[in-house]
Amino acid sequence: MKKIVVAVTGASGMPLAVTLLKELAATSQAEVHLIVSDAAKTVLELESGLHIDDLTSNAHAVYTQHEFGAAPASGSWLHDGMIVCPCSMASLGAIANGIGSNLIHRAADVTLKERRKLILVPRETPLNRIHLQNMLAADEAGALIMPPTPGFYSKPETIEDICNHLVGRMLDQLDIEHALVKRWDGI
Repeated sequence: MKKIVVAVTGASGMPLAVTLLKELAATSQAEVHLIVSDAAKTVLELESGLHIDDLTSNAHAVYTQHEFGAAPASGSWLHDGMIVCPCSMASLGAIANGIGSNLIHRAADVTLKERRKLILVPRETPLNRIHLQNMLAADEAGALIMPPTPGFYSKPETIEDICNHLVGRMLDQLDIEHALVKRWDGI
């Protein structure tokens, strides 16, 4: 079983976080360690009408952004990858610049320094030069940048279809099997 850290920040995109956590909970391939920012709780309720318990019920362990002594804050705590979904521009900036001001940022920094997989799902548009420079800096540090840009070749009909496709692509990067994505077979 893979040990996966999922961090949810206060960016728009909570349907992606909900889909990701539900899919990880439905598989026997992952033990989920969830870190939730204070802002994420507010955005979750605003965007989806869900309560934080709807997220935390899909995790094996749950941490707040204030728990600096939590397991994901240490490089000696082994895990198989971390995904920040959605990733606010503030968190992207902190991660790209090594600013460990909360557990999400610290866990991401540890993930990078230990050369483990870090996936950032930045949610903002349009992007300014600072956002782009932070994405480039995070990429150069070893993070994988996965903006939630849907593919339309699968002909999605609902928001759920779009979320499933995007989450499926995220799970591909973590080497977790799923049936969320219609694979491209060519024309």
